[in-house]
Parts: sequence; C-alpha cells; structure tokens
Amino acid sequence: MSQLAHEVALALTGSGSPSPGPEARQLVAHVLGIDVSVLMTVDDVTDEQRARVEELVARRAAGEPLQHLTGVAYFRYEELAVGPGVFIPRPETEEMVGWALGQLAARPAGSRRVVELCAGSGAITAAISSELGGCDLHAVELSADAWPYLERNLAGRSVDLRLGDMADAFRDLDGTVDLVIANPPYIPTGHRAFLPTDVVEHDPELALFSGADGLDAIRTVAAVARRLLCAGGLVVTEHDESHAAGVRAVLASAGLSEAATHPDLAGRDRFTSAVIGWDA
Repeated sequence: MSQLAHEVALALTGSGSPSPGPEARQLVAHVLGIDVSVLMTVDDVTDEQRARVEELVARRAAGEPLQHLTGVAYFRYEELAVGPGVFIPRPETEEMVGWALGQLAARPAGSRRVVELCAGSGAITAAISSELGGCDLHAVELSADAWPYLERNLAGRSVDLRLGDMADAFRDLDGTVDLVIANPPYIPTGHRAFLPTDVVEHDPELALFSGADGLDAIRTVAAVARRLLCAGGLVVTEHDESHAAGVRAVLASAGLSEAATHPDLAGRDRFTSAVIGWDA
C-alpha cells in the first residue's frame, strides 16, 4: 500500500497540495476504511478502490477540501464530522481553546457554565467537553446547513444546543455564564478577492464575512457576552491578527474590562479576552 500512497502523494504534489504525504495517506486510508496507522500493513487494493482513490485525488487537485472528501476534521483530540455547509475548524483556534480550558480549570466545578456562540461544527464545545469535567455547556448556531454537524458532533455530551441568532440566544441564562467563547466570522466583505479560491468556494459565507470592517459579528459577541456573563465572567473571541486593537475597543465599548490579546502558536495576535467586572 505504500506504493499507492506514494503515487497519490506525487499527484497531490503536482497539484499544489500543502501536505501531499499526509493527505495521500488519509485519502487512501479513507477509501480502504482503515486507520492511517495500519495503512502500510495492507498489501492489496482492488480495482474499485483504486478508481475511488483516483476520483478523490482529482477532486482534491481541483481544490475540494480534504475534510470534505473524507467527511472528517481533526481538532485537538476530537474527530469531527464535517462537510459542505459547515466551517472546517482550523488549528489556530486550538490555542484559544487551550487558554479557555486553563481559565475554566481554575474555577470550581460549579462555576463552569460555558456558552459557545457561532458554534459551527461544535469543535470548541466538543474539546471543552472532552478535556474538562464539571462544565455546563451551551452552544448556538445560526446556519441550518451547519446544524446537523453540530448535533452529530455533540450528541451524547449533555450540551444545550440551540438553532438561531446569537444576538437573541440564551436570554434565560442572562447574568449566569462564566465563559462566553466564539470563533465568529471576521473577514471584511471587501476582502473576498484576496482569499484562496478553495476557501471562497467551499467554506460557508456565513462563517467568513462580517461587514465592511470584519467586526460586525464580534460587536454582537461583545453585546451578548455583556448580558450573559456573571460577575467576574470571561469572554474570549478569535479574530484576524490585524484586528487586535479594534477588538479590544469593541469589548471595552460593550462595558467589558481588562481586554487582552493573546498570540497563537505562530506568535500572531489571534484571540482577545475580557472580563465583566464585579460592579457591572
């Protein structure tokens, strides 16, 4: 099977894949219905399987995301169902989740009520659910296309899921939430022409674009956090590295304090947190 994976890697290299070797192994293992870790122990592949691999390679070379071809995305320790209509979680968001987990772990188990806004696939809530106990988890998503993935990925985790606009969500939780977390859309609408073709064609617009300056959704996140959070509660949101100062200003204008921007693993300013004061 190493020969087939090698052939696929060469084909993907010629198409400009950023990670041809790992992608080749994932595609072949997906078609064979096995884990990548045992791929090299398989000796035979049928003509039908080879044809299926070649079909997927052609689709990948045409720009279709690997995660859409396999139906799976990996996020921290999670294996998530994804496909057309739901945003594919990115590694950059993992650092924000790690920060949030550290903050929650410092709180007693009874003070870990978490609301995820713009939940998409549910990657953030799934990670929190798996990695830390004593959490009361809630998530909201606007897109009806993303909703089935959210339900599937969070099934059996005792998460309160709601389909609707985050602006009006969880009114019943006002003033009781310890952490609001979000990876909202934050690309300015005028920047569409600068995005990679595969992003524009395959990620849902609702998860990408957010007004002329890219901050419309983050303004809503700030307003919702302001009403949801209990005294001393935290909000944290991902954003573009160019937006750090603007996001801190948005959070401050919503009545939140101690706004601080945090770097991702590459050292880029990619998420900002704030707190609601005890006298708010």
